Amino acid sequence: MSDEEKSRWQGDLALIADAARQAGAIALGFFNKSPEVWWKNEDRSPVSAADFAANEKLEAVLRRARPDYGWLSEETDDDAGRLQYETLFIVDPIDGTRAFLAGKDLWCVSVGIVYRGRPVAGVLYAPALDELYEAVEDGPALKNGRPIAVSARGKGDISQLAVSEELFRLLPPAVRERNERVKHIPSLAYRIAMVADGRLDATFVGRNAHDWDLAAADLILDRAGGRLVDLSGRPATYNRERVSHDALCAAPIGRLDEYLDLLTHLRDG
Repeated sequence: MSDEEKSRWQGDLALIADAARQAGAIALGFFNKSPEVWWKNEDRSPVSAADFAANEKLEAVLRRARPDYGWLSEETDDDAGRLQYETLFIVDPIDGTRAFLAGKDLWCVSVGIVYRGRPVAGVLYAPALDELYEAVEDGPALKNGRPIAVSARGKGDISQLAVSEELFRLLPPAVRERNERVKHIPSLAYRIAMVADGRLDATFVGRNAHDWDLAAADLILDRAGGRLVDLSGRPATYNRERVSHDALCAAPIGRLDEYLDLLTHLRDG
């Protein structure tokens, strides 16, 4: 990566971190105040007035600052014109809306910048926890300004695995003995960040996660020493015509094969 690109992405990181904080403050203003809720027809998932208000702030700040970047957001109608852009914002104004509406703290604003299909800057801001995760290509992953890294636990240690109870029961008994199942974490982006900061050793991501759930968290995990890959070990790519993904695994690089083998066992079992 050239010095010019490094400077560009670093500047973009500062931009999206500031925008995420602004959007997070707006969302926090609706938290525990019963905002109006609508239901999406395609999957019956909720969207609230807080999601829309945070999205409006992100779009206003980011598109004004970078009018030459494309745009993809969960709460903005998709525009196929985004495929013409080498660089674009990928945004989820509130990742974990169900948790937000239930008054739980585990939700975050997710903002990523993708260049030629891969994230180059990413921010997750959890306002209710006052936590800011950030990373830029070729830089460290940070949480509230401090470097983070994936878990150093090995096969002989008891590991923390985020997986559904149903899937956990399908694992071989010897595997269950070495892994503790962590209860459901409602924000997928935040769950991947927990792998990045070592609280989780791995998480499995079911089919149909979307670009906006993944892009920022993917880069943060990568810079912390982990990977987010499909069952063939390939990294996720973004800004394709299809914005949903097949099953994925997030884990430290050194244990990726181990957890991919488990995920393949679950798929084929």
